[in-house]
Amino acid sequence: MKYFFIAGEVSGDTHGASLIHAIKELDKQAVFYGMGGDKMKKAGCRLLQDYRLMAYMGVVAVIKNLPQVIRNFRIAKNGLIDAEPDALILIDYPSFNLKIARFAKRHLPKTKVVYYIPPKVWAWKQWRIHSLVKNTDDILTIFPFETAFYNSFNYTVHYVGNPTAEKIQQYLLDKERQEKQEDSTSKKTTNSQQKTIALLPGSRQSEIKNCLPKMLKVACTIENADIIIAATTVMGPQIYQDILSNLSSDIDIKSVSLNFDKTYEILEKADAAIVNSGTATLETALLDCPQVAVYHIAMGYKPLVKLLRPLLFRIPHFTLVNILAGKQVIKELIAYEFSVENLSKELRNLLYDKNYREQMQSDYHKIHSELTSLPASINAASRIMALTNAN
Repeated sequence: MKYFFIAGEVSGDTHGASLIHAIKELDKQAVFYGMGGDKMKKAGCRLLQDYRLMAYMGVVAVIKNLPQVIRNFRIAKNGLIDAEPDALILIDYPSFNLKIARFAKRHLPKTKVVYYIPPKVWAWKQWRIHSLVKNTDDILTIFPFETAFYNSFNYTVHYVGNPTAEKIQQYLLDKERQEKQEDSTSKKTTNSQQKTIALLPGSRQSEIKNCLPKMLKVACTIENADIIIAATTVMGPQIYQDILSNLSSDIDIKSVSLNFDKTYEILEKADAAIVNSGTATLETALLDCPQVAVYHIAMGYKPLVKLLRPLLFRIPHFTLVNILAGKQVIKELIAYEFSVENLSKELRNLLYDKNYREQMQSDYHKIHSELTSLPASINAASRIMALTNAN
């Protein structure tokens, strides 16, 4: 069988690679093409385009890079026509993948279109649900509550488990085995004086530039703190070094360090984290680190955000942690609320209010138990195999 994957960002590349490995277990003759990153390539996918040339977020970024965006669509369409895959597997990245799903349905009638990690239509742009269902053969969801949402529109989807929870569970198991082999007893210790603060500014250039300076200004006010930026080699070191250099005259950055592609290790030893809203908030929760979520919105003025939020965002919470819990577990500082004053107050609560921390972690444990019951990758691979073999 031939499989064509499209993932447009870091997390999609990670989950795509896991799914490729799972399909290989079931289909020894599988051939993979697609658009993604280093992890998918290492897993055996022949890449037609790297996601670094695809991860444009927001209207301004898309317009600025319009020639490349058009080129990406052409690469995807030509690649699909040439490969004629048995299955097209779309991973998140809705602004691109929804259009490709429609193209595939029109031009490749024998190709099964599977959306793995579909758009969050339950949160905003609900109208996309009809086009999503129309242009796919199967939708594989990663949150338990999505089944009921689709059912409310008389649509059937399949919950396969959560790949983020699966990945973290595997990381913790591997770490436990390694510690047993090394006879290690090292655990995260709590020192009332020395604190470790993790900063997760995101994986896109615009996110890092808009979030990291404010994160640093707040974190550097904490006495006796080690501040670790969870950096990504996708962006390279220069963007982080430029921000640190620009801030060096205003704040003391001696306690700040960069650590590349070690987010889980950083979160495990951190006392608190400031996290750019997204999948990273769920990862932080599953690794039991108290956190505050932030999100920059251009033109995020209070009157404008208050006016538009109920029109665009259909649920009361913004982060996955709070959505899954059905209540506020972590503080969400969005748009105008993402201020130095608000962030500083919340970070100090996380570091020094023991009851506050413990309640947050108790809520984390409930989310963890709900999400780790199913092996997402193998379940998704089985669904895809059943669909393609039915041809």
